[in-house]
Amino acid sequence: MTIRLYDTRAQLLRDFVPLDSSNVTMYVCGPTVQSGPHIGHVRAALSFDILRRWLAHRFGRVTFVRNVTDIDDKILANATDAEPWWALAYRMEKEFTAAYAAVGILPPTYEPRATGFIPQMHALIAELVERGHAYAAPDGSGDVYFDVRSWPDYGSLTHQGVDAMEPAADADPRGKRNPQDFALWKGAKADEPADAVWPSPWGAGRPGWHLECSAMSKRYLGAEFDIHGGGLDLRFPHHENELAQSTAAGDGFARYWVHNGLVTVGGQKMSKSLGNFTLASDFLEGVDPLVARYALAAAHYRSSLDLGESTLAEAEAALGRIRGFVERAQRSGDDLGAGAVPEAFAAAMDDDLGVPQALAVLHETVRAGNAALDRGDAHGARQALAEVTAMTAVLGIDEIPGAGVGGDADAAASALDALVQTMIDQRSQARADKDWAGADRIRDAIAAAGITLEDTPDGTHWSIDG
Repeated sequence: MTIRLYDTRAQLLRDFVPLDSSNVTMYVCGPTVQSGPHIGHVRAALSFDILRRWLAHRFGRVTFVRNVTDIDDKILANATDAEPWWALAYRMEKEFTAAYAAVGILPPTYEPRATGFIPQMHALIAELVERGHAYAAPDGSGDVYFDVRSWPDYGSLTHQGVDAMEPAADADPRGKRNPQDFALWKGAKADEPADAVWPSPWGAGRPGWHLECSAMSKRYLGAEFDIHGGGLDLRFPHHENELAQSTAAGDGFARYWVHNGLVTVGGQKMSKSLGNFTLASDFLEGVDPLVARYALAAAHYRSSLDLGESTLAEAEAALGRIRGFVERAQRSGDDLGAGAVPEAFAAAMDDDLGVPQALAVLHETVRAGNAALDRGDAHGARQALAEVTAMTAVLGIDEIPGAGVGGDADAAASALDALVQTMIDQRSQARADKDWAGADRIRDAIAAAGITLEDTPDGTHWSIDG
């Protein structure tokens, strides 16, 4: 078994060798929750959901961290007197969670919010100042910047020199030594909410965007971990700056950098700033969730995905062929259950997560299974069914037949139970780690979905309110 992943920093395919073969560690940049998710956000999260599932299939355990940026210039700008910034952030976070769950994206092992890690950010800033890679603005504004020219490797992720970079626009340029220096800590401003400010050794303020991920990844995955993921548009400046500040502080940080391609509209990146986005809620309305998942996952994760009118129709037809065979095979005799995935499928997934090639193997197995049924080969049909079941499970399209809108109630109940049990297990682990805030956050998220937990001597049980 050799898995190869395209490493953005190395600009080539590399054999993936985790630090610990019994526990792969991944950090993926989650949303900045200033407004609701669009399809680009869902496609990005789905790409790493499939990578996580495949790594779990190969290695057994994946510790997967996806953060929430809940304090940011845009969040403050979108807040109103009726809805403070923290309330807006929480409401939008729930919209992202709902969109992810709708297409079967597994909950992360940990999902930290930036505002919960201010002390860790202060410690990282202090380390950088002590090492000579960061400085406080001399005007007493409270701003602290990373000195990009103090770190020779700055630009190594995106392979560009400092002089070719645009000035950093993430903070007021007051007090900067170099235009490209980026903010680690942003001094308080009179026109911003008083409750969006934290005390610090350099003055009251709030964290810079890039600093958050370095602090949170280290808290949950350690100073060095396996994979850092995110959208292609995050390479610069966000990931470049994360890499610089973490390595300048003495940490190994991410060993592999994996980036997914963007969703485009007419060849142009889908984004809120361009106004050409499709909200996830609009895209998913009235659509079988597995059809939506298939449509967003069918292209290679590193390629651009241009959503056209035919995208959902093609996905629905493809899923229909899979479902048709499964239903037909199940009627013909005993189900062998999930078998091993075919070697060709595994080879495709091992080769930089080749989902398009893996889907081709899946559909070829469906065709072979139907042919076996046509000629009365019960054993061949059952074998094909077992392989199809294994492949659809890995890809997260295994709730068949009858999944999605208007689907089988038993299948829906089984899927709900699996999701809730996963969250219960995460809560138990958080309590074992004495991460009481994390345990409470998971319980609150379950309660917000209308589900009640009951802790008993023989375990935790759940029921739906009402």
